[in-house]
Amino acid sequence: MRPTSAASPWSSRECAISATDTLPAAAGARQVISVNHLLLGLLVVAIWGSNFVVIKVALASFPPLLMAALRFASATVPAIFFFKRPQVPWRNLAGYGLLIGGGQFSLLYLAMQSQISPGLASLVVQAQVLFTVGLAVVIEGERVRLFQLIAAALAIAGFAVIGLHTDGTTTWLGIVMVLGSGLCWALGNLVGRQAGRVNIVTYMVWTSAFSVPPLVVLALLAEGGPAVLWHAISVAPPLAWGAILWQSMANTILGYGLWAWLLVRYDAATVTPLALLVPVFGMGSSVALLGEPFPVWKGTAMLLVMAGLSLNVLWPRVRKKLVKMG
Repeated sequence: MRPTSAASPWSSRECAISATDTLPAAAGARQVISVNHLLLGLLVVAIWGSNFVVIKVALASFPPLLMAALRFASATVPAIFFFKRPQVPWRNLAGYGLLIGGGQFSLLYLAMQSQISPGLASLVVQAQVLFTVGLAVVIEGERVRLFQLIAAALAIAGFAVIGLHTDGTTTWLGIVMVLGSGLCWALGNLVGRQAGRVNIVTYMVWTSAFSVPPLVVLALLAEGGPAVLWHAISVAPPLAWGAILWQSMANTILGYGLWAWLLVRYDAATVTPLALLVPVFGMGSSVALLGEPFPVWKGTAMLLVMAGLSLNVLWPRVRKKLVKMG
């Protein structure tokens, strides 16, 4: 495993697969972020949020399962030849790769093909935060707290608002599939935590290798034989290939690399709240670039979900400061 150090831009204190996970503070980490580094963090969040629009662009040329296979293949090759395998069990790498590639992204892409709009997908998939908390309670025996119950109630109310306004662009099937995507993400978070202190980019590259085989098999079974898939690949325009590379290089390698770089230099409580803006950028970019309607009910759903996520992430830190002040 590559040693972690504050001097290396590719180092990370812990494998934080969920951008809103709370991490232990790095030695010498600062709590006040500079303007330039704040803008860098916002750039990462903007990349992650706008990626839902990029996914929709790629889905116009590729079947969803084939697209997922191409996305993880391009995240693996050639990067895997430049990053040494992290010193974690093979079963951990395989487990995370299967959950994220075979679970999270396959369900997300299938839903976004025709069952849910990009903006709403960026919002609903954030249920992973609540699923992560729930799984930690059930599997790891963590005690559920009152603020977590309130946060969950707010987010569920937001999801219910979305469910009450299904139309031609969003269906109940799409909502359920994206919630399933969030559940797979949450399970992946638990597996990722077991990896311990590893280089986050290296971990993402190596686990991506385990996402490709099941996605290829699923694509062959559900989307046609080799000739059909090869035809989709051969006629795909440059824009579609650019969307694939954006998801693997910008979204994964650059995004997680810069996020880890920030986490080495600043306290996690300073950096991780920025990730709450992902659905804001997701919805905003879909409205601006794809013309997705933004009626009052979407704004209401977004406020409720964001309130729940913010309470879940920020309240422990706010309470800690209040105790110190009191």
